[in-house]
Amino acid sequence: MNNWKLKVSLFLNYFVFAILLNSVGIVISKSINVYKVTESSASILEAFKDLPIAIVSLLIASFLPRLGYKKAMLIGLGIVFFGCLGMYFGNTFLSAELLFLSIGVSFALIKLSVYSLIGEITNSPKEHTSLMSSIEGFFMVGIASAYFLFPFFYSDSDINNWLNVYLVLCLMIFISFLFLLFSKIEIETSASNSSLMDDLKESFKLIILPLVLVFVASAFFFVMIEQGIMTWLPRFNQKIFSFSEKLSVQMASILAISLAAGRFLAGWFAKKISWVYIVIICSLASILILFIVLPKLATTGEVTMINSLSDVPFLGFVLPLIGLFIAPIYPLLNSAVLSSLPKKLHSPMSGLIIIFSALGGTLGSRIVGTLFESMGGVNAFYFLFIPIVLLIIFVLRIQAIIKKQTI
Repeated sequence: MNNWKLKVSLFLNYFVFAILLNSVGIVISKSINVYKVTESSASILEAFKDLPIAIVSLLIASFLPRLGYKKAMLIGLGIVFFGCLGMYFGNTFLSAELLFLSIGVSFALIKLSVYSLIGEITNSPKEHTSLMSSIEGFFMVGIASAYFLFPFFYSDSDINNWLNVYLVLCLMIFISFLFLLFSKIEIETSASNSSLMDDLKESFKLIILPLVLVFVASAFFFVMIEQGIMTWLPRFNQKIFSFSEKLSVQMASILAISLAAGRFLAGWFAKKISWVYIVIICSLASILILFIVLPKLATTGEVTMINSLSDVPFLGFVLPLIGLFIAPIYPLLNSAVLSSLPKKLHSPMSGLIIIFSALGGTLGSRIVGTLFESMGGVNAFYFLFIPIVLLIIFVLRIQAIIKKQTI
């Protein structure tokens, strides 16, 4: 099989879903400003996105090889296509909830397929790590694109003009669907003839392994950090830095660009440096950035709305650079664990990754949103110190377990 065709397909699908998934912070901000919901109420959109990811991943992870990776990805693209159409014509907060429900269901199918296929088309742990980081890096390019694509349709004269972005997204999904439809994916999977119930039992058995148990906790804490920042940064920019709504979203693109750069760099550094050193250094650097920025924002008296990039204060550029350091953590964690397991366990393990990532994202966004409403944005971001410290502790434990397995 020509693996390059499959790799292009994986990159393209991930790019489209990067825009859709990580528009949640933008839509939360719009829901507050247009649909007049509160911060805590708007944060439910994260749950509408993440809980379906967890549920679908739980139900289908072991069954996926039997269904077929290509068919699963085509189904996912079809579901989210109609979700975007529903948002365009519905134009209500309920429409937004249904949109992210469709995104969650679809992404579970896409991500499970992508993670499982990476294990099939790579031949060594280093090659696995490199491709994983590259695909996750391209995912961040998609996120950065969202921060430019959505504001392009903002209009001061038409409050609903931003919905036109969903017509563009429908076109992108359709192109991705056609590209995948005519791609040949001929991979022999190791799916057995066991029943779906047996497959689910095998997936649950994985979680009692010490390595898997510690890893899912690490994935949970990481996504709590990442989604807490990514989802609420546009609102943070608007409320704390007093940026205009359009500038708030555009400045959040620095975070996405930093995340993309961090993951691409991780793919290169991982070939030369142990993954655990990279993760710990990046975690400590993230703590340092929060220590530098948040205390100064707590005492700022800035109230004048900022509309121009030239008027953005220095700290407005520093905070989103945290993405450069949190970016490498997730793909390196995933790759370290997946590459230490037999390929036949990659699909159920990918399911566990997605389930606990989804739960971490939902809880992180919900906590930050609730703290944002009750205590302010700066205090809400202080909460992120807790999962970062816990992540470092669990990463050290993962490394110890992997070392013991290889002795």
